[in-house]
Amino acid sequence: MFTDRLYKKVQPIWEQYLEHPFVKGIGDGSLELEKFKFFMEQDYLYLIDYCRVFALGSVKATQLDTMTMFADLLHSTLNEEMELHRKYAERIGISRGDLENTKPSATLLAYTSYMLNKAQQGSEAEVAACVLACAWSYNEIGLALNQKEGASEHEFYGDWIKMYASDEFTKLAEDMKRLMNQLAGDKPEREKARLEEIFIHTSKLEYLFWEMADKKKMWIEDSVLLDS
Repeated sequence: MFTDRLYKKVQPIWEQYLEHPFVKGIGDGSLELEKFKFFMEQDYLYLIDYCRVFALGSVKATQLDTMTMFADLLHSTLNEEMELHRKYAERIGISRGDLENTKPSATLLAYTSYMLNKAQQGSEAEVAACVLACAWSYNEIGLALNQKEGASEHEFYGDWIKMYASDEFTKLAEDMKRLMNQLAGDKPEREKARLEEIFIHTSKLEYLFWEMADKKKMWIEDSVLLDS
C-alpha cells in the first residue's frame, strides 16, 4: 500500500518524535505545564486551519464518497476534537477566549501556510497528503505513550494520551490512511512522488512544532530582526 511506502520514508523522523524532550515529558509527566499550555494554544490555531484543509478536500473531491469522507473528517475535527481541546484547555487554566486570541508562532504559520498552499494548488490527493501526518503520527505517539506505566493516569497529561490512543482516534487515523491509499491508487510515479514529498515535509514540520512548543518560541529573537 502507498501508506506503507510513506511510513518507511518518515520512520526515522517519527522515531525522533518519541525521543523529543517535549513528547517524553508528556509520557513521564515531567513536562512543565506552561510549555504544555503554550502548545495547546498553538495547536488550537493549527486545528482551525486543519479544518480548512478538510473543507478544501470536499470542494476538490470528484466522487461523492470522497466528498463525504472529507466532510466527515471536517465535522469530527471541528465539532469533536476541537471541543475536547477546549474542555481540556479549560482544565489547565486556558479559557476559550485565550485560545481564540492566541497569536500564531512562526512555526505554526510555516506549517499551516504550507498545508493550505499545497491543498489549494493540488487535487484531492494532495489534500489527503497534507493532513495525514498529523492524525497518523499523533495516534502513533498516543499509542506509544499509553504503553508507559502510569502515563495515562497523569493529572494533566493522562487524558491527552488517552484521547490520541483511543479507539475513536485510531479509527480516524486509519480512515485517513485508507483515503490516502484510495486516492493515490494507480497514479503515475511522478504524482506519487509529489504526494510523498508533501507527507515528508509535513512530518518534518510536525517535529518543528514539538520543538517550538518545548522552547515556547514565537519568532526569532528581536535582536536578530533588528540586526538584519
